[in-house]
Amino acid sequence: MNPRETLASLARERGSSLAALSRMIGRNPSYLQQYITKGSPRKLEEEDRSVLAQFFGVEESDLGAPEEKSYIPTRGDWVEVPRLALEASAGPGAVADKELAFDAFRFSRKWLAEQGLEGGHLAAVRVVGDSMEPLLREGDEVLVDTAQRPFRDGIYLVRLDDNLLVKRVAGQGGGRLSLLSQNLAYPPISVSAENVTLVGRVVWKSGRL
Repeated sequence: MNPRETLASLARERGSSLAALSRMIGRNPSYLQQYITKGSPRKLEEEDRSVLAQFFGVEESDLGAPEEKSYIPTRGDWVEVPRLALEASAGPGAVADKELAFDAFRFSRKWLAEQGLEGGHLAAVRVVGDSMEPLLREGDEVLVDTAQRPFRDGIYLVRLDDNLLVKRVAGQGGGRLSLLSQNLAYPPISVSAENVTLVGRVVWKSGRL
């Protein structure tokens, strides 16, 4: 039975007039009669449907609500982001070696789009050292967005003298940048923007609790 036939049958079984049911949901007395016989409105409003379903003790889907379906992602819904065999130092500085992927994280394509991120510009690296504690701890892995974007202060993976560092980067003006640690035991590093490469902005982290 379609929702209109179902509602008409329920009203007959309960002995309820369509006019009375219409008034119960705050509508004019001819509202449900028109819905059933003339198809106007085309479907019941969600609130009206909910009230009627509760009154008759039936599922809202019996009165036209869409049945909820479990979302099962398909292969195309996922993006694999490479985990690089690199360590980003939150300490003295890790020497940049071979940038080879040894594994991958799988992210929802929809989630990445919601964050304004593209899978082709992402990579994951492991954090070592304690200079970014408590924000980043040794063993955490960070997602780095390497897309070319206008600079703004934030946490970046940077290359300095062949060392890879993860630091908060702030503009100083005059073509200089400050590389800042969260751990106040580490002093700021002031560098010329020409002498440091911003590999990418850190946009997400994973780590054990």
